[in-house]
Amino acid sequence: MGYEFDFSFLSEYAPDLWRGVWLTLWMTVVSIVPGFVLGTLCAIGRIYGSPPVRRVATIYVEAIRNTPLVIQVFWLFFGLAVLGARLDAFTAAVIALSINVGAYTAEIMRAGFESIPRGQREAASCLALSGPQRVLYVELPQAVERVYPALVSQFILMMLATSIMSQISAEELTGVAYQIQSFTFRGFEAYLVTAGIYLVLVTMLRLTLHGVALAAFPRRRRLGTPL
Repeated sequence: MGYEFDFSFLSEYAPDLWRGVWLTLWMTVVSIVPGFVLGTLCAIGRIYGSPPVRRVATIYVEAIRNTPLVIQVFWLFFGLAVLGARLDAFTAAVIALSINVGAYTAEIMRAGFESIPRGQREAASCLALSGPQRVLYVELPQAVERVYPALVSQFILMMLATSIMSQISAEELTGVAYQIQSFTFRGFEAYLVTAGIYLVLVTMLRLTLHGVALAAFPRRRRLGTPL
């Protein structure tokens, strides 16, 4: 083929790559927290809420889970601009990611709540705990512990989904890689390096979340149960 690999551009574009890495990580962090909170509230609403609350939560979950993330972020970035509500690329990306991960987290957490034995709820009632106290202090910790591996997988998928935000000119890692290949015409090398960086980021996130689990779930640590 006669193609010669050349990675010399790395030294020139290293600051741009670092900027893309930082934005990817920051976008992930500020999306995980509100997404988890939103998903947990939706799960609680679908299980214990009144009929109107359950309907609203169900519509939200089904609408988000059955439409592409790229369409959702396009609607926030381009669609709202038509109505006069302009969002910058980072804000639109974070809102879209938070809403998206919230819908998937809602189903994961709902499974966690429904897996708790009925006896736990009866014991909480015997202790005169109110409904909110029972959910917060008894059910929520157990639900998170039971579905934690699924949550970790969802958060990792969300980090990888930040690459879609390059479609609205967010300068995260994939967006930076596209700019580099357009300047250097070294698409193979640029995207190979980008793939390697994503592998490192995913490994770091997985190890971080594993460390959080070791600290948060001492019972699993003592029993040697996989996290």
